Amino acid sequence: KSRIKSPESIVKKLKRYGYESSIDNMVDYINDIAGIRIVCSFTSDIYKLAEMIGKQNDLTVVSVKDYIKHPKESGYKSYHMLVTVPIFLSDRVVEIQIRTMAMDFWASLEHKIYYKFEGNAPQYISRDLRECSEIVSMLDAKMLQLNEAIIEARAAQEEDTDEV
Repeated sequence: KSRIKSPESIVKKLKRYGYESSIDNMVDYINDIAGIRIVCSFTSDIYKLAEMIGKQNDLTVVSVKDYIKHPKESGYKSYHMLVTVPIFLSDRVVEIQIRTMAMDFWASLEHKIYYKFEGNAPQYISRDLRECSEIVSMLDAKMLQLNEAIIEARAAQEEDTDEV
């Protein structure tokens, strides 16, 4: 998925960071105006994709935020990379977010809640959302474990077939 941050969202973010709404501040302080979100099946895929992106000749990784290993206080998990992308006569920064389907589902709900309550959700909602984040992590781990078991079972079947 790709997206361009809306002008309203850019202005809100600048204000949240304590900056005036101006083109210069937008260019200097907002790095996620253009973004790409990659949603994959397993957590291990996230790190494989990040490695592949890092090896691209036409991209330069500016920074990485691993919210999977270091989740935000809200429970948010995702892997973010800021990369420069060569565009005719200049380079532009693009944010790449890589997450599992479960992380993406959780983040979509968290985003709705954040904007619904303008960052001040009731304590019980924030608590339940963090609890759901833990459940999402357990689900991702279990699905990865199942996938690895399937791969091992297939390999064992192929070995048995080769011996016959």
